[in-house]
Amino acid sequence: MRRRSVLLSVPALLLTAAGCGNDDKGSDSASSTSPSTSSTPSGSASPTAPPKIVDGPVPAITAGTAFDTKPTVAKGTVTPSKDLAVKTVIAGDGPKIVAGDYIQVNYLGQIWSTAKVFDTSFGRSPYTNIIGQGKVIPGWDQGLVGQKVKSRVQLAIPPALGYGSSGNAQAGIKGTDTLVFVVDVLQRFNAKSSVTGTDVPQSNASLPKVGTNTDGKAPSITVPKGVKAPAKLVSQYVIEGDGPVVKASDTLLLQYKGVVWTTGKEFDSSYAHGQLAAFPLAQLIKGWQQGLAGKKAGSRVMLVTPPDLAYGAQPPSGSGIPANATLVFTLDILAVL
Repeated sequence: MRRRSVLLSVPALLLTAAGCGNDDKGSDSASSTSPSTSSTPSGSASPTAPPKIVDGPVPAITAGTAFDTKPTVAKGTVTPSKDLAVKTVIAGDGPKIVAGDYIQVNYLGQIWSTAKVFDTSFGRSPYTNIIGQGKVIPGWDQGLVGQKVKSRVQLAIPPALGYGSSGNAQAGIKGTDTLVFVVDVLQRFNAKSSVTGTDVPQSNASLPKVGTNTDGKAPSITVPKGVKAPAKLVSQYVIEGDGPVVKASDTLLLQYKGVVWTTGKEFDSSYAHGQLAAFPLAQLIKGWQQGLAGKKAGSRVMLVTPPDLAYGAQPPSGSGIPANATLVFTLDILAVL
């Protein structure tokens, strides 16, 4: 993610300028053997041209054949292709993945020649990362773009498109190993994404009302006129999802919009920038840290953030935020990364 992709949120929401687009999921699903390129040793291949893609061979899936069920995959019994092998085992009916989307998947990875499973997200939290942008191993970037949500895809990835000639010693992967992945594509997120869940009544006339549209457009925020802003932080569900509970250490994938209480004027929005925001919660303003921790992913949350939990007397220059302003946010917690 480019640092200027959410222009105001880098100085205005972050406590520090570091961490925009952090790839560490900050959860139990983060492991050194996940397909993130952060685990790829220096010296691994990064192809400059798209590889040739073939449809096999791939080992048989012998058990766990249903979508989003942990599979059992046989050992490779023939010589694997030197090209990237991609087989759509279950064709989904969701939207097609394009480069730049965030995808949420469950996956299992094993070594072709031994069937040794070196990593799996099944039984943990799903894995979410951006695809087609060099943030995961090349075999994923090339093999998953173009697939549809709710598909099961099997990949046989040659070393050059996996962890390269150095392999991954911690995972027991040699530089000559072909890797086999079964990937179940659960969801995809992009700039037009919204959460979907259960609308929660907004019955307090002294608090702002937030729109419940789920069409990817920015929700409305209506601040009550003639009402004094609350002195303490308000954090309430607008739409309640059923994802994992957000921890203080998590990195979140968000859609957001912020307005000033006294004027209702918008000062920042991921919708306006046309790009999702991925931030470590610990690096955001205190109102976000306190107001989002404990909420469930997949939810829309309304925050009323008093000055002492936002920017106080010294708001960021050029932000359009007055000194000592109470701020109102709507936030869609799309995923925990």
